[in-house]
Amino acid sequence: MAHNRVWRSAARTDPGKVRARNEDAFLDCPGQGLWVVADGMGGHQGGDIASQLIVASLAELPAQDSFEHQLEGLRRCLHWLNRRLSQELTVGAGRQDSIMGSTVVALLLKGDRAACIWAGDSRCYLWRGQRLYQLSKDHSLMQQLIDGQQMSIEQARAHPAANALTRAVGAREQLALEILELQVYPGDAFLLCSDGLYQGLSSDALGEALNLASPQQALARLFDDALRGAARDNMTAVVIRQ
Repeated sequence: MAHNRVWRSAARTDPGKVRARNEDAFLDCPGQGLWVVADGMGGHQGGDIASQLIVASLAELPAQDSFEHQLEGLRRCLHWLNRRLSQELTVGAGRQDSIMGSTVVALLLKGDRAACIWAGDSRCYLWRGQRLYQLSKDHSLMQQLIDGQQMSIEQARAHPAANALTRAVGAREQLALEILELQVYPGDAFLLCSDGLYQGLSSDALGEALNLASPQQALARLFDDALRGAARDNMTAVVIRQ
């Protein structure tokens, strides 16, 4: 029976080689069928507070009998968090740079159904049939330039504000979440990660890691590869497979 499907998962975060603080956070809850990566922004203003708040709040969501109810609960919680964080922002608005926000990418699995929910540039990948699929699409200025202005990736990357986010939890009064639902097949593996991890790795490197037998092996490979590079940013990854 598809509904008895047991998922194995492993998660890890690392501040990287440059940053003193880690503003990333993750949730690894196979019992709930819920996994999350959040990458906080706002520097000393509280990026780590925002990402930790998202993860702690989602961890407390009650189990639901149906996939729809669970997805709706997740969506509502993120909208509530957005209101809470954007209000904190207006309270501290004596300073213009007082953003307290975070990206979020969440994966919900129940039976043979999956949903990926995100805002920002943390990503969800699917490894299926020896192919890597990027399920989420970055909410960043760079992606907007590629889509809207038909710029090449190289041109968009050269833009001075390429990494600016167009969506995040806490950045604006209204949160626009993107949700992708899909059917799960035997052998599927998922990766949730912050931009600090995927920016230093090729698609081939991601695929080779996800092809390993266990989530722990996949994580070890990902971090070994990433830490051989510049690792200028915090790096977080969650690997989920059957």
